[in-house]
Amino acid sequence: MIRGLFRFIFKVLGMFVRLFDLLVRAAFYALLVFGVGMLVSLFFHPEPEVPAGAALVLRPVGVIVEQAELEPPLALLRAGGAPAGEVRLADLVEAVRTAREDERITALVIETDDLVGGGLSKLAELRAAIVDFKASGKPVLARGERFTQSQYYLASVADELHLSPDGFVLLRGLARYSTYFKDALDRLGIKVHVFRVGEYKSFSEPFTRSDMSDEDRESSRDLLDGLWSIMRADIAASRKLTPEAVDAHVHGIRAALEASGGDAAQAALAAGLVDRFSTRDQWRARLIEAVGTAQQGEAADGVEARSIDFEPYLALSRQEESPASDRIAVIVAQGSIVDGAEPTGVVAGDTFARMIRSAREDDSIKAVVLRIDSPGGSAWASELIRRELQLTREAGKPVIASMSSVAASGGYWIASGADEIWAAPATVTGSIGIFGLFPEFSEPLRRLGIGVDGVATAPLAGALDPRRPLDADAAAAMQLSIEHGYRRFLEVVAKARNMSTQEVDAVARGRVWTGEAAKGLGLVDALGSLEDAIAAAAARAAVEDYDVVWPSAAESFEQRLLRRLLRTGQDLGLDLATGGLATGPLAALVGEVQRSTAGLLHWNDPRHLYLHCLCETP
Repeated sequence: MIRGLFRFIFKVLGMFVRLFDLLVRAAFYALLVFGVGMLVSLFFHPEPEVPAGAALVLRPVGVIVEQAELEPPLALLRAGGAPAGEVRLADLVEAVRTAREDERITALVIETDDLVGGGLSKLAELRAAIVDFKASGKPVLARGERFTQSQYYLASVADELHLSPDGFVLLRGLARYSTYFKDALDRLGIKVHVFRVGEYKSFSEPFTRSDMSDEDRESSRDLLDGLWSIMRADIAASRKLTPEAVDAHVHGIRAALEASGGDAAQAALAAGLVDRFSTRDQWRARLIEAVGTAQQGEAADGVEARSIDFEPYLALSRQEESPASDRIAVIVAQGSIVDGAEPTGVVAGDTFARMIRSAREDDSIKAVVLRIDSPGGSAWASELIRRELQLTREAGKPVIASMSSVAASGGYWIASGADEIWAAPATVTGSIGIFGLFPEFSEPLRRLGIGVDGVATAPLAGALDPRRPLDADAAAAMQLSIEHGYRRFLEVVAKARNMSTQEVDAVARGRVWTGEAAKGLGLVDALGSLEDAIAAAAARAAVEDYDVVWPSAAESFEQRLLRRLLRTGQDLGLDLATGGLATGPLAALVGEVQRSTAGLLHWNDPRHLYLHCLCETP
């Protein structure tokens, strides 16, 4: 009996062992097949071609940025996968500019369903390139299942604009609302000591107020009115409407929906915001009508319009170019400015100093363009970067600053190191001011019955201990340091802009401006795109035939490998870079919280002095 029982148990265990072995072998062979497929796609996939008479398709996925960041490998393993993707503005613009002169491209198609956003000035720069494309006589067609404000702003440039019959156009204007923590901090007994100069320097107000200050309200209203004026004028011009008609729809959306029986798509059509409705099959038929069908081997599945996506088109067009001996370096300063050495995602002082120095010492690089998309950050790192730009100019190489969506506070400080400052009309800039924050937790500790006591060799030795009340002498020293930093900021700008410190102070004090307003105030030299700034650098360097290079922070081996695998996975039709939270309002909210939280972790100025602007706009 017992022998039979053990025989049965061993037989069952043997079955499990064989089953486990079978599963392991199956997994191994599956991975082997997948790996071979990857290798084949990496090295032996056929090169695409640009079909004659094709449409160039712009289908941006995620956020339009100045410089794409690579997520850490473990980000792919978290719930929902990695956040929405990123696409470089420069790539989109280059593809459109190249297609304008390419006889093989006969139309431009814009599909915005996967576009998350990208900042008003970036969208405006891409729109300007598309307007130039239209001037060649080639048509531009666009469609969306629905349009958020950013998506519509881009798509509205088209000659023919389609909307799904069940879609909507969400034009909502611009807003800026902040969260204020003073009452909550008071209840917890936490004090936040703020040291600042400039009544418009509002970055610290969420910790010291329960609502928006009058100065911040005034500055924010002027800024948003200026940005909305630019967006509204562009939409009106493209749609052949008056700016007043656009405003009438935005302010009267309730009446428009009542008139259409709640049909948002019909309301958009009645307002002249779109040209026609189309389902996906009707849209495909319209594209085939415009450019014809793809030839055998060009279409992946069924009958499709003759077209090519902008990424393979850009890769092919670059292969056809002949390299030049002279180069202009475009160094992208995107994100908060921090001290130390960091990869892409922030503007690290040490990292950028090395990049600028390398460009200065490279004889083939004739000029440097600093493309800024930063609200500022560490005062120490900002000055380190500005100094390297100054040394580059003194070495005889022109330096041009090109402002993207935001180049404020520390972003403006580093721009002052250039020979010329270029901005877009919708750039958010200025915020010339400085502040410091010191949190104090003595009261919460006292309520918990926790005492802090000890000795020091001098009054300031333990003065900056957040467990103890802030010493009056230490507070006075911090304020004096802040005031000195502000005077230093004024002097740097005054020397760079050929103004007096009094003139700079009149437009400073932490106030933000649009690029258009900043030009009138003398804070920038000219309005234009990155392409215009590069041309200005070439003119100063007296070069005509040149290549543009994009130095960037070095990637690790695993990052380079992951980037290659992600690109290969996309070629194979695998969505490795985005997950279930890639798009939609929840994704935008979660992504914003992640970015804001991560940004706080980079506040590492050695003197705790910051040139930061709480002025990013939707």
